[in-house]
Amino acid sequence: MTADLQPIDADARQALLDLVLNAVNSPHTRRAYARALTDFLAWHATRGRPALSKNVVQAYKTDLQTRGKSAAVINQHLSAIRKLVREAADNAALDPVLAAGITRIAGIAHHSLPAGRAINRGELLALLNTCAADMTPAGARDAALIALLYAGGLRRAEVVALSLADFDVAGKSLKVHGKGNKERTVPLAGGTFDAMLDWLAVRGEYPGALFVRIRRGGHINRTRLTTQAVYHILQHRAAQAGVQHLSPHDFRRTFVGDLLDAGADIATVQQLAGHADVSTTARYDRRGEKAKQKAVALLHVPYRRRKG
Repeated sequence: MTADLQPIDADARQALLDLVLNAVNSPHTRRAYARALTDFLAWHATRGRPALSKNVVQAYKTDLQTRGKSAAVINQHLSAIRKLVREAADNAALDPVLAAGITRIAGIAHHSLPAGRAINRGELLALLNTCAADMTPAGARDAALIALLYAGGLRRAEVVALSLADFDVAGKSLKVHGKGNKERTVPLAGGTFDAMLDWLAVRGEYPGALFVRIRRGGHINRTRLTTQAVYHILQHRAAQAGVQHLSPHDFRRTFVGDLLDAGADIATVQQLAGHADVSTTARYDRRGEKAKQKAVALLHVPYRRRKG
């Protein structure tokens, strides 16, 4: 067992990096980690590849600050390094005690609002009405997708990872596979559950991906949707509904903000969103930004069952 990454040859080093990146579910996070680790290893090389230690990573953190990197970028780089040293320790390339010390390096506190915007109820209704007017299989799929993104608060990588076996019809819930291979149960209610039932009736009950591609002419392809496909579906439906530009993450932001506005306990919202730290959930709290009236209900998805 070595005390640093220096003795690893180039092929083994690349294999370790591939192992780290393949363990990340989100393509967006995978690209960010790749950039972060490339930068770190380049910096490490310019220092003569000293034995990896807590002090070395602290020095890199200081260098990032000196270069004027934002707190969010620095924290993302540190997150990538934590993942790297954990994988190195698991593969006998780094002392586990040393790795544990590096993973305890604190990030930089920051309170910037998450990127994106909130989706108002009128926009949500317009999106769902657009889907309801489309009597092809795509209409049912997209309505379920939109309802789930809003009332489930799922990341788009989590949505496309869903399989039929994750949908518990009797329990009205979904088993979601989140970041860090962590699973959580998301309850479904009201219009969201109805939208899921309508999609299931169209999709069929064969095993495999819950959300699949649909070819021209309404032919269902059992191939799993990609995260990019989710983005394009939302852009298409937003254009049809006359809704301004939105992203998949805008639904997640709205999910957390609406629940907090409605008086839901922040710890419960943290669990529903799958946030590792409650401080992440708190970043979406809009209650201090505007005066709010007490909500009479937490969430309502304006969806009606399809006829025929």
